[in-house]
Amino acid sequence: MQLIETILALALTLGILVTLHEYGHFWVARRCGVKVLRFSVGFGKPMFSWYDRHGTEFAIAAIPLGGYVKMLDEREAPVPEELRDQAFSSKPPSQRIAIAAAGPVANFLFAVFAYWLLGLVGVTHVAPIVGSVSEDSVAEQMGLREGMEIQGVDGHRVTSWRDVNMRLLERAGEHGPVSMEVSDSGATGSITGELGGWRLSTKSPDPLGEFGITPWRPDVPSILGQIVDSGRAKQAGLQPGDEILAIDGEAIGSWFELVEAVKAAPEQVLEFTVSRDGAERTVQVRPEAKTLESGETIGFVGAGVQPFSWPEEALRDISYGPLAAIPNALEETWADTRLTLVAIKKMFTGLLSPSNLSGPITIARVAEASVSSGFEDFIRFLAYLSISLGVLNLLPVPVLDGGHIVYYTIEAIRGKPLSEQAQLFGLRIGMTLILTLMIFALYNDLMRL
Repeated sequence: MQLIETILALALTLGILVTLHEYGHFWVARRCGVKVLRFSVGFGKPMFSWYDRHGTEFAIAAIPLGGYVKMLDEREAPVPEELRDQAFSSKPPSQRIAIAAAGPVANFLFAVFAYWLLGLVGVTHVAPIVGSVSEDSVAEQMGLREGMEIQGVDGHRVTSWRDVNMRLLERAGEHGPVSMEVSDSGATGSITGELGGWRLSTKSPDPLGEFGITPWRPDVPSILGQIVDSGRAKQAGLQPGDEILAIDGEAIGSWFELVEAVKAAPEQVLEFTVSRDGAERTVQVRPEAKTLESGETIGFVGAGVQPFSWPEEALRDISYGPLAAIPNALEETWADTRLTLVAIKKMFTGLLSPSNLSGPITIARVAEASVSSGFEDFIRFLAYLSISLGVLNLLPVPVLDGGHIVYYTIEAIRGKPLSEQAQLFGLRIGMTLILTLMIFALYNDLMRL
């Protein structure tokens, strides 16, 4: 069942983003007088198709990993004389550049709209309040302490741990100073430290943890909420509402202590001291072993925490009016765009491991998780993935939109197109590069399973 949900989440996510991207090409092509033969979401044989009054076929194909807009083009097939002025190949370079750029532009516009919508609806974030700081970490050296709330990183405002993570990701692998604006007991100020080539893990990046920050969390009682039917907790007889008082005689003071104790004992028999209906009893549980993306093996029992509320003072409500939400949406979109560009640059320069590159399996898993976690997370994920799709398509690589833009720009400057041999050579290089990246990303996905 979970596999089906993951596949459906991937199809929904890519379907939305591919449709937007290809519609950008389609919309501008139509306005440039180009005849569009097919608009396909997905690759392969169409499962459903229909035609509009202009004779364009709209299709939904079986493989939901992309899409395309097929236009009338003399380079692909002979074009009747009476339709030659509607062929893509007959249009001036400026119009072909506009058509090629329209797909990525549509992705960026969607991200702006998504962040505008979130700003208008309003979201509630857990404030980035420091819980603890690791010894000898960059965070300790710069003076971060428990209880401080991070309000800015390198001059950029932050209101959530997601914002802090994104800003730290930009600085991964760098030397030089890093600054933070913080609030401590009502007083605000700035602190500065040296990065010293701080790097992320090559297997499972955790910017906050590797920087030395553990977020503050409220004291959550170790009371069980949901129990997974096929999990070890259910098999051992644990029930929703049970409070775990101790494990192997060691007192458990919070839900997070319970989680750590279970994680540390995969396939080991643990004796739970349980409080149920005012009476204490002991239950033996053997946590199932689970291997994480990092390769670490942990224990889990298939039980969730009883719902709890964050204290009001730890929450930040962020909302804007219709006009005020526009600059915020532009800022969010630019921040994600900059992060994507910085990540690409750091992969090429070796400051960020290529093992962080993800393919369709990881996208499917994240998509399923974001769909399950709610509207805000799903919209944010769509916005970030849309931006990534836009940036990648603008890279000057033949077969991508950016490569076509380079070709048409050279044609506009020279007054004639590059030779067919030069374009074919570039196409082969581009296809080899893209295929290599796809295989590498898929390999990374499989290593994370």
